Amino acid sequence: MTLEDLKKTIMEKLSLAPPLGARMKFDCGPDGLIMLDGTKSPPELSTEDGEAETTLICTADTLRGIAQGSIDPTLAYMTGNLKIEGSMGYALKLAGILSE
Repeated sequence: MTLEDLKKTIMEKLSLAPPLGARMKFDCGPDGLIMLDGTKSPPELSTEDGEAETTLICTADTLRGIAQGSIDPTLAYMTGNLKIEGSMGYALKLAGILSE
C-alpha cells in the first residue's frame, strides 16, 4: 500500500467522523509523511510538510495497520511503535476515528 492508498483509507474514515479541529502530521520517516488539515470540512490530506498541533511518528506499516484496524493505536503507542508529539487529546480523538 502506497502513501496515496493510505491517504484514501484515512480519508474514508475521516469522512464519516465529526471534524477534528486540528492539523496533524503522520511522519513515516523515509516512507514520507501525510498532513491532515482537520480544521477544514471536509478535511484535507496532502504529502506536503507543514505546521501541526500533533505529530504521530511511526512506520508506514504501523500507520497502515492502524488505518486498516489490524493494529490498536493505543497498543502501538504503549509498545513504542507509535510516538506522539504535541496534543495527546487530538491523537486520542484521531485514534478513535481510525479504530472504527
